[in-house]
Amino acid sequence: VSKPQPARTTDVSRETDEGVGSLDYSGMVPERQEFMVAESENLTAPAPFSIDDSPIARELADLTSRRKALEAVSFEFSGKTRVLTISNQKGGVGKTTTTVNMASALASLGARVLVIDLDPQGNASTALGVPHTAEIPSVYDVLIDEFPLADIVQTSPESPNLLCAPSTIHLAGAEIELVSQVAREHRLRTALDDYLAASTERLDFVFIDCPPSLGLLTINAFTAAEELMIPIQCEYYALEGLSQLLGSIRMIQKHLNPALHLSTILLTMYDGRTRLAQQVAEEVRSHFPNEVLHTVIPRSVRVSEAPSFGQTVIAYDPQSVGAVSYREAAVELVRRQESAMKEEAH
Repeated sequence: VSKPQPARTTDVSRETDEGVGSLDYSGMVPERQEFMVAESENLTAPAPFSIDDSPIARELADLTSRRKALEAVSFEFSGKTRVLTISNQKGGVGKTTTTVNMASALASLGARVLVIDLDPQGNASTALGVPHTAEIPSVYDVLIDEFPLADIVQTSPESPNLLCAPSTIHLAGAEIELVSQVAREHRLRTALDDYLAASTERLDFVFIDCPPSLGLLTINAFTAAEELMIPIQCEYYALEGLSQLLGSIRMIQKHLNPALHLSTILLTMYDGRTRLAQQVAEEVRSHFPNEVLHTVIPRSVRVSEAPSFGQTVIAYDPQSVGAVSYREAAVELVRRQESAMKEEAH
């Protein structure tokens, strides 16, 4: 029986002609030797990328440039008050979030904006920091008891340009009570027209936040507005909800408000990492090339956190990607109107 041979070791730090510490691969098989030589050369080669070229760095640089572009934007608001209803029969697509943040973004640009909270949950009132307890006069009193809208409008602590007609829990019963009322579909429109006619300070925008259903509250909103803004979550079910909503709009146009038209579609909760979000965005853009804003609203923790502090994301964290995106959407909304007016003038 032959004696076992001691394992062959490789001296990686002995002194050679090249100096102390040079690596010696002579004891390895040729294939392994070639691999180790190549790896040692790679150790001294420059890194294939730098931190400045990483996706995070590029994203931060892009966000910084977007912030600077927004700082240079200014508008002179004039002309007729634009009344927009923000609606989608599907829940959880960002209607209230879009309403309050678009309103706040426009107010930060110098526009005077009124938000009418028609959702019994009162989330828009909460986000704007406006009290809406049961004993406070609200939209319910306007619709049922014919209170003047001016008697319930409050100024948001966020901005003197940002007004809110709050919702209270009483609004949950308004659907049933409106059934027996005279001109039940036109009550909000009548109140809003009277308010705009009597107001000493002009309003640039009115945003009406709707509940996620096609009841009398939503019909009142459709009848009061001339423009419809639809937030669409970038998921498959959103496309089904959109087709149902458009059918409802055609009915409103035919019987109650011929002036109502779909002016704006905003893609919300967009996650560019998923193929589904990209496909939904492409599908919506192909069907509504003139209505869909180029700006998309990404999923953002800051946007979700802001209402718990009684603020919009514009006030809560104005430098966040969510705030920047909503401000860009607001700028695009105004510029589209300006372009349309120039085309009409020519």
